[in-house]
Amino acid sequence: MDGCRLPLSAVSRRALCALLLAGLPAGAAWAAGQTLRVLAWPGYAEPEVVQAFEKKTGAKVELTVIDTDEALWHKLSQRAGPAFDVFAVNTAELQRYRAAGLVQPVDPALVPNARQQLPRFRDRAAIPGLVAGHGAEAKVLAIPFTYAEMGLIYDRHQFSQPPDSLQALWDPRWQGKVIAYNGGSHNFSLAAQMLGAESPFRLPPALRPKAVDKLIELRRNVLGFYSEPNESVKLFQRHGAALMYANYGRQQYQLLKAAGADVGYAIPREGALAWLDCWAIPAASRQRALAHAWIDHLLGRQASSLLVSRQGLAATTAESAASAGAHRLLWLEPVEDAGQRELMWSRIRSGDRAARVLAP
Repeated sequence: MDGCRLPLSAVSRRALCALLLAGLPAGAAWAAGQTLRVLAWPGYAEPEVVQAFEKKTGAKVELTVIDTDEALWHKLSQRAGPAFDVFAVNTAELQRYRAAGLVQPVDPALVPNARQQLPRFRDRAAIPGLVAGHGAEAKVLAIPFTYAEMGLIYDRHQFSQPPDSLQALWDPRWQGKVIAYNGGSHNFSLAAQMLGAESPFRLPPALRPKAVDKLIELRRNVLGFYSEPNESVKLFQRHGAALMYANYGRQQYQLLKAAGADVGYAIPREGALAWLDCWAIPAASRQRALAHAWIDHLLGRQASSLLVSRQGLAATTAESAASAGAHRLLWLEPVEDAGQRELMWSRIRSGDRAARVLAP
């Protein structure tokens, strides 16, 4: 009980801790009439998972699904409207919220299911950006939830062998048959990889013009850009695409397989960007207790199982086919200037020439 340090009355705190540690049995309805506003990525909060949480707590869940890091930032940084109470964010983007004072610490003692996570995810101090401070002053900023690498999805009928390089996205043979992700931060990291930058997350000023040229070339080779996983599946199948850069990793591969596509999945030799998504609590959250209960629920057996079987993602609570054998991964880090990357990318998408893209 010592870990329960919520800004609640002593009675409420003891009651909440008892419920959480007991697993919040169905029918407890300890939060009847309350509303939890959740901000998450596609597939993270399946309908039956939400329903089970509402039955367990008596609370109502208002789920908002976002499709880009910038959309997530906009939702949480704007001051208008009711505050969100819990959100999913990757460890690299988490630093942005911490720097802006938009996230508050999570109390692991109020997330009993975190004890069931794989050792590498329980060692939170070893995960860059997950813990603020040191020693007794250390604060956990988020709890790991799921992860994936950004590989290449290819049509087995059009590729005689799996693509082994990111260069395939630029290959003239596949002009008009490539699907790519609509996001500035990740696409400039992709270009930096192709240019041999020391770090894809730190693009030196001298390489910026070359990166812009590289992404303009990509735009010319690409059939279409997507934001959400389901959108990418529709694009891939409707237009008979040959290759797709999988920003959501094996989640997209799983969705395409389920839709009847004969596709394969490959990790490029240059390495694959990889993300670790966590649950965090906004500084403005009005439902800190419910937010902890939500995080605990999402680490439970039902949610973790659906994450793997339905979405093709890897859970942090058990090894799976999605997590086994991953290699050459480049874990996402904060980029040198996310806003500048997004601005340049929007100009590239609009068809601007390099000089205009690079203009102040």
